[in-house]
Amino acid sequence: MPKDLSIYIVYGVFLLLSLSLPAQESGYIVGKLVDATTNDPVVFANIRIKDRALGVITNEDGSFRIPLRYKEYGDILEISSMGYRTRDISIANLEAEKLNLIRLNPDAIVLDEAIVKAKGKRRNYSAYSIVKMAIEAIPENYPSNSFSTVGYYRDYQWKNGNYLNLNEAILEVFDQGFDREDFRTSEVRLFDAKMNKDFERDTLASQKYDYSTGKKIIDKAYLENYEGNEFTNLRIHDALRNFDIYSYDYVGKLEEDFLANHKFSKNKETYLGNEILHVIDGNGQKPGYRAHVRLYISKADYAIHKMAYTLYDTTEKNTSGIKNKHGHKRKVIFDVLVEYSRFNEKMYLNYISFHNSFRLNLPPLFEMTTVDLSLSEGHFGLKFNRPVDPLYAKIKNNYTITFKGVQWEVGKVEVFKDSVKVYPDLKEGILSKTMREIDVAVKKRTFNSELLDIKVKDVKDFEGNLVNTPRVENYMQFREFFVQRVKLKAHAPFDIEYMDKRKPLFENQPIERPKDYKEYWMNTPLLEKIN
Repeated sequence: MPKDLSIYIVYGVFLLLSLSLPAQESGYIVGKLVDATTNDPVVFANIRIKDRALGVITNEDGSFRIPLRYKEYGDILEISSMGYRTRDISIANLEAEKLNLIRLNPDAIVLDEAIVKAKGKRRNYSAYSIVKMAIEAIPENYPSNSFSTVGYYRDYQWKNGNYLNLNEAILEVFDQGFDREDFRTSEVRLFDAKMNKDFERDTLASQKYDYSTGKKIIDKAYLENYEGNEFTNLRIHDALRNFDIYSYDYVGKLEEDFLANHKFSKNKETYLGNEILHVIDGNGQKPGYRAHVRLYISKADYAIHKMAYTLYDTTEKNTSGIKNKHGHKRKVIFDVLVEYSRFNEKMYLNYISFHNSFRLNLPPLFEMTTVDLSLSEGHFGLKFNRPVDPLYAKIKNNYTITFKGVQWEVGKVEVFKDSVKVYPDLKEGILSKTMREIDVAVKKRTFNSELLDIKVKDVKDFEGNLVNTPRVENYMQFREFFVQRVKLKAHAPFDIEYMDKRKPLFENQPIERPKDYKEYWMNTPLLEKIN
């Protein structure tokens, strides 16, 4: 073994579980990658069908799907992920309609620093310098010629551990190269697109962001709709592909703003296959915000293999109360993960995942609907849309009556099933006079809140909902694209229809299928959690 490089290798093992899967998985081989040490899923690992330049990326739970036909072909799966040894598994060894659990043991590479220094060929560059050289090398390391990437796209919401509104597509992006602006020059061809109805649908969560009414918003951030096209929204968040234009907050233009907005430090080096990578951590902070970034940069040519970026709201804690991956409990605003792979000496997209938190501001479940005036009995009848809890409804201080700017005392409250009678504490002559004045204003349509204003607080229904209190529902939104094949020197055909970049992806977009479209498949997440 060479003295300047010590390599410690522990070979991975795989174990087949005898666990039946839902009918959704028929026709597929389903696997799940986990770390042999921690049992954590190995997320976004590459599962390639060897010698076919075709494959998938593992899901958030480490799962993946391969069409059963590749078992019949006798193909080999090549599994690779940063920090793990690349290994081959025969598809013939995997069972159909069972969950195939594959345990991966991490590798470790330790460099002999004394030998590296003795060679005198590498300087000990600072983290800042490494990032600067990596950004400057983008035009050299990434393609400037036309190519295409075919892959699996999906978007969904996530709430309480469940997938909502899962939409899926197979598409091909025709890219004219990194020296051309992506949004203006790239074209997208849809092979297939569907709303997956095996998963729960939530129409409120699936609506567009609406900052004018505040019904659906991202706190402390703004996400362009691009007229609602989900894939266009995702592509703009690839800061490497869009290095010379504005991509997203804090990163800005990667080549101009990124270095100025962050401080950097070196982490332990890692590797991908035989390539050793710098691991650079960075952070940026402004009032109310905290950003964390991690870059994986080749020691050989400074190509950026991976960029992970998270922006937090420092004024608000997350709903789980659990520390996040950066060691604190701040609320995520958005998180971007993009990875590139080396192919024919250039770097091509492997996957991009973007997710953000958002909230829905929904109408109250329990509210006061109408106010009736009783001249004969001298009370106001308050009607509610649900039965009221008498424990709270009978409390006089929960009602405020203001007439011409003067607050009246409440003398008595009578509670019924879904209504309340509130009696002002006024002398009979004054009460009857003001009641008639209110009645006349109602009939003449001159009534307004300056004349009479009735407010209700702290009244609850039997389910504990406070009256007139808007509901706030918190969700996570995901958009992801996983490349299955890179086609070099591919040009967009002239005789087909392309996706309208300003129109929602799943609303009457043209479907154009090439002859080889059946080679690709949707890597749909598992319906049920598999532990």
